[in-house]
Amino acid sequence: MLEERVKNWVLSSYKGNGKIIAVDPLQGGVSSRVYRISLLIGDKVEDVVLRQVDDEEWLDEEPDLAYHEAECLRKAAEVQLLTPKLIAYDKNGDDCSHPTILMTKLEGSVILIPDDMDHWINGLAQSLIQIHKVEADDFPWSYFTYKDLDTLETPAWSRYPDLWNTAFKIVKGPRPKGKDCFIHRDFHPANVLWSGNGISGVVDWVNACHGPAGIDLGHCRVDLALLHGVPVADAFLKAYICNADTSFRYDPYWDLLSVIDILFGPPEVYPGWTALGVTGLSNQMMQERLDTYLLSLLKRTIPSETQNDMDMT
Repeated sequence: MLEERVKNWVLSSYKGNGKIIAVDPLQGGVSSRVYRISLLIGDKVEDVVLRQVDDEEWLDEEPDLAYHEAECLRKAAEVQLLTPKLIAYDKNGDDCSHPTILMTKLEGSVILIPDDMDHWINGLAQSLIQIHKVEADDFPWSYFTYKDLDTLETPAWSRYPDLWNTAFKIVKGPRPKGKDCFIHRDFHPANVLWSGNGISGVVDWVNACHGPAGIDLGHCRVDLALLHGVPVADAFLKAYICNADTSFRYDPYWDLLSVIDILFGPPEVYPGWTALGVTGLSNQMMQERLDTYLLSLLKRTIPSETQNDMDMT
């Protein structure tokens, strides 16, 4: 539960009055504690969202996380989508024990297993396109890889270690040139809210930055490949390309880099999925799906005549 000092900070930050009547943990987050806080303001109940970053390893790498997310929320207001609005933040945790962000709560819920897959995929693609329409040349945070590309190790769990080494060589090579934009940096279905038959907002902007659109596309594609399989990841790519500005140029390099950027040990079922009710997945399935997705990307990247000399079956 929240400390009293945190509750007092929330009350003082939000309209300066009211009473907290409920604090409920929100499911899905794995790197910070997130709560829905219900406040009684006069005779009206209003909900807000509080995030407390208590992952010490993450804070060691990025100590300005609360400030970063605050600025991301301000920037996200330029996107032609509903996004949370910043209310207040405690940059260093002086008032709240941990770096903390207070923001408005969006209506809607996460859908991971849709009834209409095509509609779901198209909605995800359209939302990401709207984010990428925002220019961010002056945004102070820039894209970087989570993995050190000089210290990559061949996955021992994979059926195709040689093909992973091929992928490593590709991502260490020249990066495609193109115009950068505002990117979410953690865009995937668990960060997209739906209400009725449409998307009601995009959340979790703490990693947003200035960078290549392809890395957002690639991050979501690897997530979809693990959650639903390669055909769904490919359908998302097709929907994005069909609806994106004609200046967008797809390059599988960013897909490969996105795959390699999650190689922190054998792939496992994302805890956020199980917290949100997804069943039927296993760590073994994740390994098999990631191998299959890698094969699909290399077939997009490597000339067909070269593929004949490689074991890509």
